[in-house]
Amino acid sequence: MIGTKFRYIGALAVSLAVAAMLATPAEARRGGSFGSRGSRTAVAPPPTKTAPQEAAPVRRSMTDKPTPAPQAAANARLTASSPNKFGGLAKGLIGGLVAGGLIGMLLGNGFGALSGSGILMALLQIALIGGLVWFALRLFRRRPALATAGGPAIPPLSASPFMGGFQGGANAPAQPAYAAPAISREMPITTSDQQRFEHLLTEVQDAFSREDYARLRACTTPEVMSYLAEELSQNATRGQRNEVCATELLDAEVAEAWSEDGTDYATIAMRYQSIDVMRDRRSGALVSGDPDHPTVTTELWTFARDDRNAWRLSAIQEA
Repeated sequence: MIGTKFRYIGALAVSLAVAAMLATPAEARRGGSFGSRGSRTAVAPPPTKTAPQEAAPVRRSMTDKPTPAPQAAANARLTASSPNKFGGLAKGLIGGLVAGGLIGMLLGNGFGALSGSGILMALLQIALIGGLVWFALRLFRRRPALATAGGPAIPPLSASPFMGGFQGGANAPAQPAYAAPAISREMPITTSDQQRFEHLLTEVQDAFSREDYARLRACTTPEVMSYLAEELSQNATRGQRNEVCATELLDAEVAEAWSEDGTDYATIAMRYQSIDVMRDRRSGALVSGDPDHPTVTTELWTFARDDRNAWRLSAIQEA
């Protein structure tokens, strides 16, 4: 009887889950976080006025995640172990002296030459010995710092990225230490760059809507193209088509722009509106979205260029 009830309850739960999935409208617009931002792929871009909420790092990327530098990890282990090492030495020395003195006093020998002065002199001797041990440990701890004081100074990373672009950026977060980090420098964004970014926004949206693979390859990096092609293939498998039109840039702001290893990167916070709907491929019936009212979207688009290619879409992040 109990088994039958559990089977009924399980069947009811599955039915409700399937009904909920069918009742939930499909997301019309492209979503997710994918692509590459070079050495900053695993680091969240700084917030801006256009996208004040801190965005998560890129989730889907072919860029390998950096690993902590061996020297930095060794220094961290040395720093973590040094206090324990000297703390154990101090406890051993003081504990041995105090225990030896107390045992000698109980046996009638006291603490040596001051044994005849009573307990007060014994406590004074303990304080004196403890002070000497503390002074010696201070000298031991100070030696490594003095040894490295004359070494070459390591220049700090830039605390603020390039302030400019469409409206201006924000302070960048502290960058973690990575193994063999790419040397990057902040770079300015010109008016022609801004116009190129706005053009790529509408060009990528239109090419995606027309399922124009050739145009998408010209506007995006091979990695981003692979993700967009995968999504178009999934839409086709479901018998649907994502139509995006009337894309208009409402607001834009440079989050950060830098150059590394011969490639320039620019992460732009974009707020735009568009008519974004999902239709049935055969009948053209509306599956989801509103064909009469545009929706406003805020995303972080990263563009990349090098000696062989002009600016292309390199990553998209949800803001």
